[in-house]
Amino acid sequence: MSGRRVLHVSQTDDGGVGRFLEYIVADQVRRGDEVAVAVPPEGRTLAGALVEPWRLRSTGPSPWLPLEVRSLAGIVRRFRPEVVHLHSSKAGLAGRLLLRRRLPTLFQPHSWSFLAVEGPVARATLAWERAGARWADVIVCVSDDERRVGEERGIHPPGYRVFPHGVDLERWPAPPAGAREQARAGLGLDTAPLAVCVGRLHRQKRQHALLDIWPQVREAVPGARLALVGDGPDRAALEARAVEGVSFAGAVDDVREWLLAASLVVQPSKWEAGVPLSVMEALACGRGVVATDAPGLRDIGRDLPGTPVVPVDDEIGLRDAIAERLANPDRADREGAAGRAFAEARDDLGRQMAGIRGLYEEIVEGRSRA
Repeated sequence: MSGRRVLHVSQTDDGGVGRFLEYIVADQVRRGDEVAVAVPPEGRTLAGALVEPWRLRSTGPSPWLPLEVRSLAGIVRRFRPEVVHLHSSKAGLAGRLLLRRRLPTLFQPHSWSFLAVEGPVARATLAWERAGARWADVIVCVSDDERRVGEERGIHPPGYRVFPHGVDLERWPAPPAGAREQARAGLGLDTAPLAVCVGRLHRQKRQHALLDIWPQVREAVPGARLALVGDGPDRAALEARAVEGVSFAGAVDDVREWLLAASLVVQPSKWEAGVPLSVMEALACGRGVVATDAPGLRDIGRDLPGTPVVPVDDEIGLRDAIAERLANPDRADREGAAGRAFAEARDDLGRQMAGIRGLYEEIVEGRSRA
């Protein structure tokens, strides 16, 4: 597909969603599409795309929703897209309420919204996802787990498609000899065993579980350090715990240096849409990973058998898996080398981008025939 006018709508251009937008916008611009991205006004520029300020008052349902839909309507009128690709819950809500399939519409949850809330809010959110499913031509998932959760909860769009995450191996080349030492020097780090966790500081990512076990990890591996890379609503509470050996890097423009500096990368999530980009990027950097068997994330244990995957909430298993690898860096590096080989063999980014391009064309052509 080439020459289409594509509008991406997202409540954020940060974190994993932001990196996915970078990948898909770069691919589509390179192939000759005219691309616009509707994001909040503070959003950054995405190379080759027209960035349209979308005026959001909140990232969830709110009394401001009619104004947010109206702002998005103005963007649609100005850009006149042939395809609209909605990313995450707020864009999925506003975009589907506005368009109601009057234009070819794809919705990509990037993790189901009802998993992030509880009680009446979760029930209301699920009810909306069931009702709103009919207003997307296709729901795009990044794992069979994500699709399965949607189907089991009664979310039945006209169609589902699954395209697993990948990374651009040209942007993430195999690390040269001495890369860890060079990265640590650039970050001002010493040679102590270092675990790195990349992600939004939020209960979904369960950084609190790492703080719970870190004193025990340091008993087993004296001097071991943990770096939390990212920002989010739980940062103040996590920092207030003042756990020895834990540092907060905050949001960074490029996580590569932190991944290269790591002895090990940890992803203790409670749920994910699929294998997160942070994990795929860690594998591309040749770093071993310890993960939980959260929906979506557990696929990494199936696809890469050497990667330890422990049950969610199994703090002892998580502690032991981390400590064993920090105490045996050769083992962690062997697992990391296997991860790099896996990332090279899988090359899911190319398949993901090609699959989405083909899906756009399929939807547009199918509507033309109809």
